[in-house]
Order: sequence, then C-alpha cells, then structure tokens
Amino acid sequence: MTFSLVARCNRTGMFGAAVTTSSIGVGCRVPYAREGVGAVCTQHRTDPRLGPRGLDLLAAGKSAADTVAELTADDSTIGWRQLAVIDKEGGTAWFHGDRIKSIHAAAEGDGCCAIGNIIRNEEVPAAMVAAFEASAADPLAERLILALEAGDAAGGEFRLLKSAAVLVAHEHSFPLVDLRVEFDRAPLTELRYLWEIYRPQINDYVRRTMDPDSIPYPEYE
Repeated sequence: MTFSLVARCNRTGMFGAAVTTSSIGVGCRVPYAREGVGAVCTQHRTDPRLGPRGLDLLAAGKSAADTVAELTADDSTIGWRQLAVIDKEGGTAWFHGDRIKSIHAAAEGDGCCAIGNIIRNEEVPAAMVAAFEASAADPLAERLILALEAGDAAGGEFRLLKSAAVLVAHEHSFPLVDLRVEFDRAPLTELRYLWEIYRPQINDYVRRTMDPDSIPYPEYE
C-alpha cells in the first residue's frame, strides 16, 4: 500500500526520497536522506530504524548493495520489510522480504530506484523511474513528485491515498526540502501545492539559517 523512490540528481549531487501511501503520516516513517551520503526508503510493516542505520552505513563508505545486505542480515523480522537505497555514486539496491504476499515490485534507473507494495500492478515502480528519468532538467524535488504522480497514474495502490512526502538533502545538515502531507483526500495534489509555494522560497529559507543578518527586517506600520 506504499510506493516510493530514492534518487540522486546527477547535475547537483542532491539526494532525495519521496513516498505516498493510504495510511496516515508516511513522511516520518519511510524516507531518509543525507547530504553527500545517499537516501533510503523503508516500508511495508515499516521499521523506521532501518533508515538512519542505512544512512550510517552509506556514510561509512558502504555501497547501496552492501548497505542492503547488512540491513537484511540477522534480523528475524526482515521478511516483512521492503527497502530501496541509493549511494553517493548513484548506485542503487532494493530488497523485498519473503513475507510480502501482495503485488510488489521494484525498478532501477539512472540515479534512482523505486519500490512498491500492495499496488495494483508491477508496472508502478517502472512508471515512476520513467518519469524521473524524463525530467532530468528539473529540480530534484519536482522530479520526485512527478515520479509519485506517474506511479499513481500507472495504477497506484488499491486504497485511497492519504499521505505523501518529499525530502531533499543538499550541502547542509538540514533538509533543503522536507514537505509532508499527513492526512488528505488528495495528498499528491496537496504535495504539489505545497511544493509550488515552497519552491521560490527555498534559497530564502537557507539564507535565514546560514546568514540571517543579510535579510532585511520587516517593517510594520
């Protein structure tokens, strides 16, 4: 009942992840990204501990494949999990636990990897990858959202989507983009709405953090 994507922008080196599902508040459980390191998505009876652990392994120099291998070793619950990982070189890897009985699939592309479970058909991740690859000139957050929209258009999941999130890491320890729709009847529409508002303000929010003295103080009458 979830489909997601991890990705690296080949132009900028940004890392990101995006996800949507029919349960509430997916943004705090599934997507993880760290500047200069990579990104991880963990889903299907989600273990949110796997995201930070995966990023730490990537930071230690592990490849995406090695990271998945370590995350899935010696874990009695791993059969319930689904993973997608991208490393600093753009290498990707994925994992489907053997207890996932629904339709599930994965697809890898240039700087991206998509996964889905409890989806209508196995083509959903492939459609996400195709949309991501076709939008290489766009900002990473835009490409991630386009991928979610393409996954939904390709069949999505069986139940009504209710939450969605997009996360992008770049240059700093804090996210460049971290937008979440916690509970909505049309979360992908709402996510795009939030992104279109936030997109022209991104640099201002970074500037407020890194150089607050450079921002004129607002005057009020």
